[in-house]
Amino acid sequence: MSWACKKCTFVNPPSQKWECQICLSSSSPTGPSSSSPPKWSCKGCTFLNPYNNPSCEVCDTRCPVLSLSNLNDLNDATDHDSSVGSVFFPLRHCSKKRTTDEVHIVDDDDSSRKVKPFNKAIRITENVDARETFSSFKILSYNVWFREDLELHKRMNAIGDLVQLHSPDFVCFQEVTPNIYDIFKQSTWWSGYHCSVSSEIAYSRPYFCMLLSKQPVKSFSNKPFSNSVMGRELCIAEVEAASGKSLVIATSHLESPCPAPPKWDQMFSKERVVQANEAVNLLKKQPNVVFGGDMNWDDKHDGQYPLQDGWVDAWSQLRPNESGWTYDTKANKMLTGNRTLQKRLDRFICHLTDFKITSVDMIGMEVIPGVSYNKEKKVRNEIKQLELPVLPSDHFGLLLTISIK
Repeated sequence: MSWACKKCTFVNPPSQKWECQICLSSSSPTGPSSSSPPKWSCKGCTFLNPYNNPSCEVCDTRCPVLSLSNLNDLNDATDHDSSVGSVFFPLRHCSKKRTTDEVHIVDDDDSSRKVKPFNKAIRITENVDARETFSSFKILSYNVWFREDLELHKRMNAIGDLVQLHSPDFVCFQEVTPNIYDIFKQSTWWSGYHCSVSSEIAYSRPYFCMLLSKQPVKSFSNKPFSNSVMGRELCIAEVEAASGKSLVIATSHLESPCPAPPKWDQMFSKERVVQANEAVNLLKKQPNVVFGGDMNWDDKHDGQYPLQDGWVDAWSQLRPNESGWTYDTKANKMLTGNRTLQKRLDRFICHLTDFKITSVDMIGMEVIPGVSYNKEKKVRNEIKQLELPVLPSDHFGLLLTISIK
């Protein structure tokens, strides 16, 4: 059976040799010791499937929660260190090879043309009439948290409420799972956007980044990072902005810190720095770029974010005296049971020639009314039961507004 490495959490395929394919450490599997592995009941036909099956063997219904090697091992690790790695499921290979072939993009007027994207582009939905011109645009970036066992529907509906409240022109989502994709797709606000991810792609990956646009889109494309062991990539949308001005919206989820026994030092800082530079080098030729997402950035360990000439960090520029912590175990009461961690993980990095940054705000900081969950916490060798509120995500979202100069 598949097993998760205790050092880096990568889920290795079944093997007689207990050596991790990623970090090469020798480790015994963290899966159950019982001869009968755990199973999950299909919500479609009730058939009991092996725990690591992504879909039902009988009716092909997808597993309601991403298959984990062992939840207890993951919880044990997070009690020691609640840094960013505390919210990550075991890492998985991205087995799909991405192509760079020419593809057709179909616009609202049904006209078809070939484009040569950075990577793979997809068909654009046709139910958005975005021919109007605007002098300003709002861009939302949100890591929606792929933890599916914690009030998933209520959290995603709360994020949907924020989308409806702020009505962003563009949305950058990170950590979207197939089930989260389904929830969003069935929401009333969904039809107002072009989506960068097709159903076929969404259902083939454990989690991914996603771009949404109210404006006409010339192309969507993905560029995998050269050094990622977590399948991370740069997602890009080239859109038609007001007055014929070109605008590129990009998002990503840079390599995640994964502290784990025995050293707790797997922070992937060098990988993040390389990925940040790759992204800027790819995007810098465009006159107007907004790059927003979960950068997993830690100024203390990663150094200053690599900004080239003409690039600015929106929060640092407009709110230089404010911390901007988007992952905050003190402010986010849902994370109270974790060790104190306050980081500005999420950022907007901009290179604008024809636009200017007007405002940047943090959203999703309020608890969901009437919703709570229980968490066990070990305090001085005593297990305590905590009842904690639920927020839309473990991250706060960022809302950026830009306007034409």
